[in-house]
Amino acid sequence: MTEIDSSFGFRQVSPTERRDRIRRVFRAVAPRYDLMNDLMSMGIHRQWKALLVRAVGARTGQVIVDLAGGTGDVARAMAGPGRTVIVCDPSTEMMSAGRHRTGNEGLVWVAGEAEAIPLADNSVDTLTISFGIRNVTRLDLALAEIHRVLKPGGVAFCLEFSRPHRLIRPFYDLFSFQVIPRLGAMVAQAPEAYAYLVESIRRFPDQEEFTAMFRTAGFADVRYRNLSFGIACLHIATKTP
Repeated sequence: MTEIDSSFGFRQVSPTERRDRIRRVFRAVAPRYDLMNDLMSMGIHRQWKALLVRAVGARTGQVIVDLAGGTGDVARAMAGPGRTVIVCDPSTEMMSAGRHRTGNEGLVWVAGEAEAIPLADNSVDTLTISFGIRNVTRLDLALAEIHRVLKPGGVAFCLEFSRPHRLIRPFYDLFSFQVIPRLGAMVAQAPEAYAYLVESIRRFPDQEEFTAMFRTAGFADVRYRNLSFGIACLHIATKTP
């Protein structure tokens, strides 16, 4: 287990309590989740996700899973004729918030946790997860499950907040701890939820540590690309053919 597996933000909790608290967070924020993402990132999260989608290069005939896919924004961008795109998320409230939107044609919605993905071994060509991996209960088990469901040669793309460059870190911390919880209170009526989301970023392994975890899980050709001076990071890993 990693440090984040027994924490809820900066508080130490059991894995079971962590799981329950995180479920409550996403029930609370589901109705305003996408709006809050726009406000918190000043819209930059859309650019990060567009880069992810371009890196994936979804093709006809593929089975693609967007794990912790929430409201389906990334899945919609990857959908197209002749391919299967599955949104898998433990929060039915988050998925419900996205199901009424346009552009859902061809999407499959499945309730499931990252530690127990409800799909067969070696059945997925590409798996993406955007800003969701730090909210799993057991990070090592989630990576093992991602490895299990991917086909040999399949690729995992993980977009997550990470450690920004030291020169911008003071400004980033000021915005994170002073502005984001206040936005959460005003817009989403969930200040504690957004305090957790900010704190969880600080608990998450940095770029090199997370790269090492992918390798431990059995992935090859593991690499990453920092975005916006390391505020976010795109990790890419391949299941050995």
